[in-house]
Amino acid sequence: MKATAGSSPASPARTASPVRIEIAPSVLAADFSRLAEELARVATADRAHVDVMDNHFVPNLTIGPAVVESLVRESPIPVDCHLMIEDPDRWAPVYVEAGVRDVTFHAEAAKAPVRLARELRAQGARAGLALRPATPVEPYLDLLEEFDLILIMTVEPGFGGQKFLDGTLPKLRRTRDAVRASGLEIQLQVDGGVGQDTVARCVEAGANVLVAGTAIFGAPDPARAVAELRAAAEAHLP
Repeated sequence: MKATAGSSPASPARTASPVRIEIAPSVLAADFSRLAEELARVATADRAHVDVMDNHFVPNLTIGPAVVESLVRESPIPVDCHLMIEDPDRWAPVYVEAGVRDVTFHAEAAKAPVRLARELRAQGARAGLALRPATPVEPYLDLLEEFDLILIMTVEPGFGGQKFLDGTLPKLRRTRDAVRASGLEIQLQVDGGVGQDTVARCVEAGANVLVAGTAIFGAPDPARAVAELRAAAEAHLP
C-alpha cells in the first residue's frame, strides 16, 4: 500500500517467521480482588489479556487506565489490552502511556483506524485490530501492513463464558490466507469460548494467539491449564 499525500509512510513490512503459539489468559475471568496473585499463577503464559469495557461500546464495565497501569507493574508477563470502548482514537494512546505492549482496538469504533495504528506504533506499542463476529474482514485486508495483530472475536464481545461461535472460523481462515499471501508477520488472535474443546479448530483455521479466560482461571491449577492448552494447540499446527 502506498502512502497518500499528507499521510505518514506505511511501516516497513515484517517478514513472516514460523508460526509460534501464544497463550493469553484473560484477566476478565480472574479474581479481581487479587489480580496480582492471579497474574503470578499464569506466569508461564505469553501475555496477559486485559479487557477494557466502557459500558457503551459493549454492555459491561471493567477497568480503566489507572488499574491497567498497576497491572502492568505487577504482571510477570507482557500485557495485551483489548479495548472494547467508544472513541479509541482518543483513548488507545493512553494505554500505551500506561505501559501496555499490545493495544487492540475495534474496527467498528475507530474513526481512523490506520492513523490510530500508526500513532500506537510510533509510541512503541504493537497495534491490533479487532472485529466483532458479524464484521467482515475484507475491507481491511488491503491494510494488513498497518497492523501487528488481527483479533477475530469468536463470541459477541462484552461478557466472558459465552459459547464459541463456529461461524467465525471461515472469517479466520480468510484472514489467515490473506496474511500468508502478504508475507507479513501478523499475529491472528481469537477471543471467546477458547478451551480444550475448541482449540484445535482455532489453530487449524489460522489462530496463533489464543485468549482463554474460564478455561484457565476456572481451572484448579491455572499454570497447568496454560501448559495443557499450549500442548493441544501446538499439536494442531500445520
